[in-house]
Amino acid sequence: MTLKLNDKIALVTGGTSGIGLATAQRFVAEGAHVFITGRRQAELDAAVKTIGRNVTGVLGDVSKLADLDKLYATIKEQKGRLDVLFANAGGGSLLPLGQITEEHFDKTFGTNVRGLLFTVQKALPLMPKGASIVLNASITSIKGNPAFSVYSATKAAVRSFARGWSVDLKDAGIRVNAVSPGVVPTPAYELLGLTPEQVKGFIEGQAQNIPLGRVGTPDEIAKAVVFLASDDSSFVNGTELFVDGGMAQI
Repeated sequence: MTLKLNDKIALVTGGTSGIGLATAQRFVAEGAHVFITGRRQAELDAAVKTIGRNVTGVLGDVSKLADLDKLYATIKEQKGRLDVLFANAGGGSLLPLGQITEEHFDKTFGTNVRGLLFTVQKALPLMPKGASIVLNASITSIKGNPAFSVYSATKAAVRSFARGWSVDLKDAGIRVNAVSPGVVPTPAYELLGLTPEQVKGFIEGQAQNIPLGRVGTPDEIAKAVVFLASDDSSFVNGTELFVDGGMAQI
């Protein structure tokens, strides 16, 4: 069986849990050596242990440009190039209009937009022709959700980046696409400011609005990212792949 990412060098930001960790595991299973980032050393070490092989953990926060410089210096020193970038790090919390603070806005945009932009831009010197960039967006960019407008706006920006950068990188021969997950329970849901009971109720309620009748799993998103990262999608560029059980289509 031919591995989809054999001998590729890949990076997954925010790779310590959820979709990031599942994708890093899939990348390794498909033959890649993967660098993952995380902001907490204990969680980073645990993720590296879970992945088990062909993985390097680099402590860092994508919203801090010095951390990004350190990350890419490490990749350059150890591997000399980067074939696949999954810009996954991000997050958000619930605050309705009327209660949004500067701190909430700056933190969400700082990671999801500013951090993602410079994650990609600083990677470019290491990326050869034929490389692939996958941005983690969300169906929230096109669907209204109460108290989630700031996060949703950041993901709309991510979708726009995929379009614009696919043109900017035309001459470099680097593809840029976005994956937009639907409702996929991960540890990040615990950061929304909801109680465990409220999270459970939210997930159950959302499942009723999904044509497949259920929520997704991190590994189902990871499989889609592997497709966009590999030569299987060699003529796919600037697009948004919804992985949501059909939720965004109704």
